[in-house]
Amino acid sequence: MKIAVCVSHVPDTATKIKIANDARNIDPIGVSFILNPYDEFAIEEALKTKEKVGGEVIVLSVGPDTNKETIRKALAMGVDEGVHLKYDSYLDSFGVAKALADEIKNIGAELVFMGKQSVDYDNGIVGSLTAAMLNFSVITVCVTFDINGNEIRAEREIEGGREVVQTTLPAVITTQKGLNDPRYASLKGIMTAKKKVIAEKSITADPNRVELVTLKSPQPKNPGRIIGTDASAVPELVRLLKEEAKVI
Repeated sequence: MKIAVCVSHVPDTATKIKIANDARNIDPIGVSFILNPYDEFAIEEALKTKEKVGGEVIVLSVGPDTNKETIRKALAMGVDEGVHLKYDSYLDSFGVAKALADEIKNIGAELVFMGKQSVDYDNGIVGSLTAAMLNFSVITVCVTFDINGNEIRAEREIEGGREVVQTTLPAVITTQKGLNDPRYASLKGIMTAKKKVIAEKSITADPNRVELVTLKSPQPKNPGRIIGTDASAVPELVRLLKEEAKVI
């Protein structure tokens, strides 16, 4: 079985982000980039599935040359092959899904894993779009996964609980925290990953359906105030909560 894993190269959530002068990109100076955290669960589940049923795992990533860092991380964890779908400009979710779907079809993968969302744009629709373009089944936000022959059984998070879903291959699975504990790359895996050749394919994307107009930093929080230190401050506190904060 060929198993594809789709991964994103994203800014580290602990990095301080600054907006570039064009107000449409982030300033990359001093920004650390990492493998999208939700995609780590996707890689681990793909490797576990390979260990159970056999086959090979191929990692795909859409973006500029820097995405190769993330592909190498996946190879170091145990993925067999890496494919870099090179595109240097902004791509909306539809464009990313189209590039992934075309390559998944090209390599003949019948099971696809990816994180439920990336932590940069957070829209969480690439998995469902990719499945629709491939005419695959899709189960999103998975917290358990089991495959038996052609049959898939998974639990997915829904508001207030979990939903048990059954489907058949081919399928796209998007992964949520709690599905597994991603393995660490071993020293041997890291050294092996350095020697592996990443297949690079330049893509031609359709015009974006969504335009990125501007990026803005969030408004800074108002500084706190100490109204008083004893019970005499209660009337003033109540007044401020009513008139300024408008929470009561």
